[in-house]
Amino acid sequence: MSTPNLSVSVLTLAILHAFTAPALAANDTAEVQADTQSMAEVVVTASKAPAAKRASVGGFSDAPLLQTPASVTVISQKDMQDLQIRNLSDAVKLDTSINDAYNAVGYAEQFSIRGFKLDNNSSYRKDGVAIPGDTQIPLENKERIEVLKGLAGLQAGVAAPGGVIDFIVKRPTAAPLRTVTVETRERGTLYGAVDLGGRLEDTRFGYRVNVAAERLRSYIKGADGNRKFISGAFDWQISPQALLQIDADYQDKAQATAPGFQLLNNTTLPTGISADAMLNRQPWTRPVETVTSNIGLRFQYAFSDDWHATLSANQHSFKRDDYTAFPYGCSGQDLYPGFCGNGDFDVYDYRSLGETKKPLSAQAMIQGKFATGALRHEFTAGVSTFRRKDRAGLYVYDWVGVSNIYQPQIVGTSPGVTGPVRLVRKDTENSVFVQDIVSLAPNWKLHGGLRHINVDGYQYVLKAATEIRAKHDFLLPNVSLVYTPLDNVSVYAAYSQGMEHGGTADRKAMNANEELTPSRSKQIEFGVKMDVTPDFMVAASLFQIRKGLEFQNAAGYFVREGQAQHRGLEFSAQGKPTRDLNLGVSLTALNSQQSNTGEASLDGKRVPNVPAFKTAVHADYAVQQVAGLSVNGSWEYAGKKAFEYNNTTFVPSYHVFNLGAAYATRIAGKTAVLRAAVNNVADKFYWRDVTPESDGYLYPGASRTFKLSAQFDF
Repeated sequence: MSTPNLSVSVLTLAILHAFTAPALAANDTAEVQADTQSMAEVVVTASKAPAAKRASVGGFSDAPLLQTPASVTVISQKDMQDLQIRNLSDAVKLDTSINDAYNAVGYAEQFSIRGFKLDNNSSYRKDGVAIPGDTQIPLENKERIEVLKGLAGLQAGVAAPGGVIDFIVKRPTAAPLRTVTVETRERGTLYGAVDLGGRLEDTRFGYRVNVAAERLRSYIKGADGNRKFISGAFDWQISPQALLQIDADYQDKAQATAPGFQLLNNTTLPTGISADAMLNRQPWTRPVETVTSNIGLRFQYAFSDDWHATLSANQHSFKRDDYTAFPYGCSGQDLYPGFCGNGDFDVYDYRSLGETKKPLSAQAMIQGKFATGALRHEFTAGVSTFRRKDRAGLYVYDWVGVSNIYQPQIVGTSPGVTGPVRLVRKDTENSVFVQDIVSLAPNWKLHGGLRHINVDGYQYVLKAATEIRAKHDFLLPNVSLVYTPLDNVSVYAAYSQGMEHGGTADRKAMNANEELTPSRSKQIEFGVKMDVTPDFMVAASLFQIRKGLEFQNAAGYFVREGQAQHRGLEFSAQGKPTRDLNLGVSLTALNSQQSNTGEASLDGKRVPNVPAFKTAVHADYAVQQVAGLSVNGSWEYAGKKAFEYNNTTFVPSYHVFNLGAAYATRIAGKTAVLRAAVNNVADKFYWRDVTPESDGYLYPGASRTFKLSAQFDF
């Protein structure tokens, strides 16, 4: 249950600590005394505003984006602060290859990349190891978000073909860090966060602590809740060659979820509704309650200047009690799916209690540089394991009455009770990987890698009370060639294969809750990147991805039949083209097509919920005439999207404009940044997410929203 008083108390103590904690850090630097041995040092500290010019998600180590033969986006901590980004849904708006995919307010944030939905169990990473994405992943303790677009078979093993999103944890800072952020939004959301970092008197030890509390008042009336978060990251420079890092976090979130709309008469888009309409609003409505935690470990050892080893692991814990007054169908017109023509819809009392996931991820690798004749090698070899245990009980999903989208009605609850919780999923994924980056000539590099994955899986299908056991082996190659004609220009061509778990049948399918077997995907990509200036990069890529198409067929079974082919063009520009202008541009053109499905109504049609063309532009300009003042604005455009696999219904395209400003000053001798923003300035109604899942739901985008924040550095 929610405990808002506790969250306020924890945050208050953290703010007080921000004023008193300097006594804990007598030394303002994190320099470790030089060792007399001729060995490489491993020293990792975080900066307050890192440049988004490097990433590790494209390979196995931190590397310049210019030299990475893949399409990668980096969203820095500075970006998130400047744009008042508090969740991943807002962060990914900066990249047009990422779209909402059954992303209901108050529930798990779910996305697609390059038109392919991400897998909640394998497509999200924390410092390179897998974590579930079944709830809002907190950003307070994240230094940056790295997005690898496209197949990640070599880098991540099992993952959806769209790519992976990696959250890089904040680490102890060299100098003392004391930052407090407070924010309010017009509908009553209140947010407060504290970020503390530094070194102890013995500078071999460092710390980073983040605390946040949030009273959630969504743009959807009634989708309210609260969130509490705390994390700590600590490091120990055991010796100049050895570094141990430990981190832990805990989040407790409770928020009523906001279901989507269905087509009227199963043919027509709803009209005359407001973006703030809440269909899950009954006297007995309860928030979805989710508690998550992580404990991470990372150990690095440098054998020499050229060779080092890394061991990393993470234990994740997830628990959810799911309550929803769920809208589906129209019994009055015998429509399933679809709402009645007058706006009536059936209400189901849905409850699933005691869901848990406790995955353990671990990886060990050795990396080094050596030469064979005239060839220079950057070599990586490693092993990884992912052990997953999911528990759940038989859920309640009972019809309880009829409501209306225009005139909501009160209905009763079901007397049904949920079943006992038991093991429903157990997977063990073991893999071995190797990569060699060979410098063939001063301007040419060949990247070659291979990962072998062994999956041993067990599933218990609750509705059918049956067990499914299966073992699978996959060998996933990855090869690319990089040509650097100039120091600031690179061109690459890449071929890769990936593996993903099969999709899970919806609860209304004939094979409800059953998961399909894993499948292979293939990708070809060509790209060019250029550092126009040291602070401004442009990049473009062409890609083609093919994989088996999964859908619910005419007989009501969830199947994999035929092929989904996605061909696209991506363009991005990021950084500072001039001293006073910070610019971000993202453009994606995607041609998606279904074929060989065995159903004439599907062949040749577009994949639903993905626009053929999407753009986003963000600009921030420092006004030199007023010291400390900057103004910003952004524009988002998405073309029309198909709602169903047979493309019968399309939702229209939309434009959204946002404006903001920031003012850096000093208050009581302390550095302060005051920020204000208006999102969706024109108060445009639009359908942001039109998922075909669960027989199809439409979600409106947020209406006009005002927000104010203040950041103080002590």
